[in-house]
Amino acid sequence: MLSFLMIALMSQSVLTFGQQQNTGQPIKNIVLVHGAFLDGSGWEGVYQLLKSKGYQVTVTQHTLRDFDDDVAIVARAIAQQDGPCVLVGHSYGGVVISAAGNADKVAGLVYIAAHAPDADESRATLVQKYPSAYKSLIKGEDGFDFLSPDKFVADFAADLPAEKAEFMAISQIPTADKVFAATIKQPAWRNKPSWYMVAGSDRIINPELERFYAQRAKSRKVVEIKGGSHSIYASRPKEVAALIMTAATEALK
Repeated sequence: MLSFLMIALMSQSVLTFGQQQNTGQPIKNIVLVHGAFLDGSGWEGVYQLLKSKGYQVTVTQHTLRDFDDDVAIVARAIAQQDGPCVLVGHSYGGVVISAAGNADKVAGLVYIAAHAPDADESRATLVQKYPSAYKSLIKGEDGFDFLSPDKFVADFAADLPAEKAEFMAISQIPTADKVFAATIKQPAWRNKPSWYMVAGSDRIINPELERFYAQRAKSRKVVEIKGGSHSIYASRPKEVAALIMTAATEALK
């Protein structure tokens, strides 16, 4: 009897979620995924704007030490949502959401100046085709990379207020070099709708590569921020939040 009841409840839960996915109603759960060298605090401006509009926002804090671990941390955050969610990734976070976004609860993906690789695709090959302009990368002998603080502002955060950009520069999280070589097997953008924001003056990821990602993914909406640095997730919170809300409104339609 108990087993029958549990099966019935599970079936009802699945049915309810399936119905939720087809209502066309706006999604209220947003999961924000940060990129390399920094943590989730850069999303604060976006978080505050989304929260003020009634969204339930989760900001992940992954370690930047191992790609599979980072995907697992984001997958855990997705599993904790009480319904469908929109998954948002910045920079390296785009690779993470391309893998973690296959979860059933993910209804759409938003890429903010982010990598969106295809299956088994090497980003090194793409960067050779679309070279980046940054000069700040330092590869540590211990296998962890960081950006030279004296070049960080120009390369990563040129459109942030100087004090905030300088603080980001000196509060970096060294990132394992191996995560940049990670590949994925099944990119979620192949099967789920996406939205993309291009940083027009990005020096970390070539804006042409960002446009390529958006076009290949057939992103429903592409927004380009003229003069936007790689830090648009922090420097342009209004524009970023607006794109996320568009995704949340349209993902289930």
